[in-house]
Amino acid sequence: MGTTLIFGASGQLGQSLAHVARQRGTAGLEFLPEAEANILDTAGLAALFARHRPAYCINCAAYTAVDRAEDDVDLARRINRDGVENLARLCGEHGTVLIQISTDFVFAGTGNQPLLETDETAPLGVYGLTKLEGEQVIPAHTARYFILRTSWLYSEFANNFLKTMLRLGRERAELHVVWDQVGTPTYAVDLAGCILTIIESQSPAFGLYHYSNEGVASWYDFATAIFELSQLPVRTLPIRTAEYPTRAVRPLFSVLDKTKAKTQLGVAIPHWRESLRGCLGQLANG
Repeated sequence: MGTTLIFGASGQLGQSLAHVARQRGTAGLEFLPEAEANILDTAGLAALFARHRPAYCINCAAYTAVDRAEDDVDLARRINRDGVENLARLCGEHGTVLIQISTDFVFAGTGNQPLLETDETAPLGVYGLTKLEGEQVIPAHTARYFILRTSWLYSEFANNFLKTMLRLGRERAELHVVWDQVGTPTYAVDLAGCILTIIESQSPAFGLYHYSNEGVASWYDFATAIFELSQLPVRTLPIRTAEYPTRAVRPLFSVLDKTKAKTQLGVAIPHWRESLRGCLGQLANG
């Protein structure tokens, strides 16, 4: 199966990949320290590829500070577009399969039907725009790629909405949470499992895919479920997006249609509440 290089290994998805790989006994994964895995360092990247001659490259590195990106356009673009192009070019040169992680923020979120890979993209902010640009630079350098768009990632690793809610739920009796942004919470461990399935099966079904957990929720629904399943006595109150202004505009509806991933990649996708229960169990067990 060869070596797999993981960029952004210290982040939430990188840690989730390490966790699932340990569970499965998956060999050949190189979780690169950030000091030697800067996707903007073209000379360093070339040396890494020459040394490892990877069969796969997983890019979990990204500029993900959605609000800060509005004022930090150049850096967001360098990481989310130029860094991806650096990896895609080397993957093409070495015959390496690139697995790139993207986002539901490439959509405007103005509809009410689950979004297909073929639906029109129209990002509302810098983060979504630069992630879309990262998708678009890949095909010029390699045809051997998987782009996985996902949404609302959380896990027991790193910082995320779940951990923020658990912290606030221990500090407060009442929380206001946005109810008119609708999508699907996605357990990063499930996404990691999908990625490793692609590698272990050596799937030739290259292309663009959507992957999130099954089901539909608002942030209010997600927070309420977190408190319910963790037995925290918090009262959640729904508010509109307009009552919680942020620097970046977010899509109001970004439920992803996973039909293509299920049929072409052969992955089984759990419901978001089932995965949330499992994640809370992992946190409770330390």
